[in-house]
Amino acid sequence: MDQPSGRSFMQVLCEKYSPENFPYRRGPGMGVHVPATPQGSPMKDRLNLPSVLVLNSCGITCAGDENEIAAFCAHVSELDLSDNKLEDWHEVSKIVSNVPHLEFLNLSSNPLSLSVLERRCAGSFAGVRKLVLNNSKASWETVHTILQELPDLEELFLCLNDYETVSCSPVCCQSLKLLHITDNNLQDWTEIRKLGIMFPSLDTLILANNNLTTIEESEDSLARLFPNLRSINLHKSGLHCWEDIDKLNSFPKLEEVKLLGIPLLQSYTTEERRKLLIARLPSIVKLNGSIIADGEREDSERFFIRYYMEFPEEEVPFRYHELVTKYGKLEPLAVVDLRPQSSVKVEVHFQDKVEEMSIRLDQTVAELKKHLKTVVQLSTSNMLLFYLDQEAPFGPEEMKYSSRALHSYGIRDGDKIYVEPRMK
Repeated sequence: MDQPSGRSFMQVLCEKYSPENFPYRRGPGMGVHVPATPQGSPMKDRLNLPSVLVLNSCGITCAGDENEIAAFCAHVSELDLSDNKLEDWHEVSKIVSNVPHLEFLNLSSNPLSLSVLERRCAGSFAGVRKLVLNNSKASWETVHTILQELPDLEELFLCLNDYETVSCSPVCCQSLKLLHITDNNLQDWTEIRKLGIMFPSLDTLILANNNLTTIEESEDSLARLFPNLRSINLHKSGLHCWEDIDKLNSFPKLEEVKLLGIPLLQSYTTEERRKLLIARLPSIVKLNGSIIADGEREDSERFFIRYYMEFPEEEVPFRYHELVTKYGKLEPLAVVDLRPQSSVKVEVHFQDKVEEMSIRLDQTVAELKKHLKTVVQLSTSNMLLFYLDQEAPFGPEEMKYSSRALHSYGIRDGDKIYVEPRMK
């Protein structure tokens, strides 16, 4: 059902949090009751608002009565206005300026690219610590204005905004710790390095679903660009060579890496991918969301040595020599096939004849009899089979159960099967 258009923030707030839709319940964390005052709205004694307001997909286009917003939202700390029809930053400013304790604001999927964000409007966002502008098509000029007016901004979400380039801000944002900029089209490392310049305190950088093809930067420069980076997400990027993975070691504080769905790893098995990545990234403690245990790291590094030991010298990575120094040159692991044997060679004895045959162990006694029928010239109903384990001390065992599988007898190469006619 289509949402009604042209509704104000205050109108939607009154409808959603009326006693009929949001009954007031006493107790901690259940909401805040705003009592009526002589100058207040007649609705004021009826609305019971929580500190987290979710008003997404409600057709909001404007703020409504600012005095009403101030009266009801003084305690609100989180506000979700995603998927509405807000296209004027002035209207957003009217809402936010009357929510003095707001720390989280989600404006995703509002057509805000249709207006310019002026600095005086952006000033009303000053207390916000987490801002979500996904699919808002916010320009970099808008982002720069926000960064200048939000001194405490810690987390910024800029996904699905069709960015192909990054425009550097005239000032650095020292407060930002997390940047979520997935599902754009940032292919060139020269654009990513601008993010390091703008956000020198960045702790977490989420770049998934950007077709970044390579990391073109020296090790020293990478360390200066992202001196505090602890976590990076490069899922479904376009990285295609191991040298790019090695460069991640240049980030001095990096502990967590996510690298699923990149072209480089497509030709490897799941086990090879994880072990080769762990061995190449000695400082990380978490890979693709999973903690790396001490035992797993040692196993991976030993696997790495054995993986590359037969490569030509010019193709062996430098990390191989580091690990050989740590563990020494290792012997190749013996290849042990643990799969159950599917067939064996046995001696079939009938009267004075002995014939060596290969028989399948997944067949039944009845099926074996059919197989032997042409060899011993007996009908299956007139055939008795006896199995002799070459190491068993008790003599032959009659194979009397037609439906029993041969593998259940433990038959091995060199064992004997005796065929005798059934006595009339």
